[in-house]
Amino acid sequence: MTSRRKIRELIIQFLYQWEMNKESPFEQTLSLFWDVVEIKEEDKKVVEEWIRDIIKKKKTIEEKINSYIKNWSLDRLAIVDKCILLLGIYEILYRKDIPPAVTINESVEIAKKYSTEASGKFVNGVLDAIRKESGRQAWVTSS
Repeated sequence: MTSRRKIRELIIQFLYQWEMNKESPFEQTLSLFWDVVEIKEEDKKVVEEWIRDIIKKKKTIEEKINSYIKNWSLDRLAIVDKCILLLGIYEILYRKDIPPAVTINESVEIAKKYSTEASGKFVNGVLDAIRKESGRQAWVTSS
């Protein structure tokens, strides 16, 4: 099994590719992505399921981003930061099996790796605000 971090990075890489080539048909972009990515078939299914679900919910997620980026617009946001936020917000709002603290930490680390130190802080602020608004606890506690 591929690590969750690697799965997240692959999803963000696809979202970046999709953002850079919006005029290309989705299925074609996905096919080209898989031509250059080597991953186990079981992990490919997970990555593709998440990608399709994020794309399906993209408008709603982008509206969330817009409501939290004061004096900015999605067009001004660095594409890699936008892609990290798309995945992070998707996880917080729709993946109840993943503690938000894990999502936020992973997103911050990925932002620092692929973007800037300032991006890590920005991503942290946006995702934590969305987590609070969602009413989810940072950590899931067992009963």
